[in-house]
Amino acid sequence: MSRRRSRNIRLPAPYLRRIWLDAERITDRAAYPFCLPYLRDDFELSFDRSITIIAGENGTGKSTLLEGIAVLAGYDEAGGGKGYMPVDHSKAIEKMGGRLSQALRAAWLPKITNGWFFRAESFFSVARYQDEVNKEDGGTPPDYLSHSHGEGFLRFFEERCQEQGVFIFDEPESALSPARQIEFLKLMSRMDAAQNCQIIMATHSPMLMAYPNARLLRLSKSGLEPVTIEQTDHYKVMREFCADPAGFVQAAMEQ
Repeated sequence: MSRRRSRNIRLPAPYLRRIWLDAERITDRAAYPFCLPYLRDDFELSFDRSITIIAGENGTGKSTLLEGIAVLAGYDEAGGGKGYMPVDHSKAIEKMGGRLSQALRAAWLPKITNGWFFRAESFFSVARYQDEVNKEDGGTPPDYLSHSHGEGFLRFFEERCQEQGVFIFDEPESALSPARQIEFLKLMSRMDAAQNCQIIMATHSPMLMAYPNARLLRLSKSGLEPVTIEQTDHYKVMREFCADPAGFVQAAMEQ
């Protein structure tokens, strides 16, 4: 693992300003991930704020997009920081979105070499990898895994997201109770106030989608479009549930 620390850059986030698809780099349009409907030849995504939040239904390609961006930024598609290889991919049979990076191009202002890619699915592997790295260096392992899942997530976020960098979160709410999601919102606020952290996040949580001043986008088969929290299906479903929990559940079971 590379342990060199990069010099901080005296410019505010966002640092990754734009990504776009270079069709000439695609060898097989029918192969995953290039077969996803939103990845047309004119696909591009601009980042004009320090926090970009992507909402969308399961299967639309949110994780694929984040994995592609993460690999483009220099992270392993399984998660972690620069130079981390927490998972052995040599025998993997699953298809991941990292290969999307082969056809993506990026505009940086400037290029940042610090940050973190968090995937809920691989948290266990990344946390254990971090423990092993610390032991090899003669230090005390952070031992995130001895805590409850949600407490381990939050401790991990607090310790890894304090410096300048590009931070990519794929469904960070997966182990967080509503109260813990509020704690995560506070962490996002501190990162935002520091002005040296860029956050790109995919989430199903209306609470996280509502972060003030973030750019909220909805990903569908048609592509990415700006939306308000009230326009998302996630918010509409939760609003109906909160208005009449018992009636909502009964009607859902009868459909």
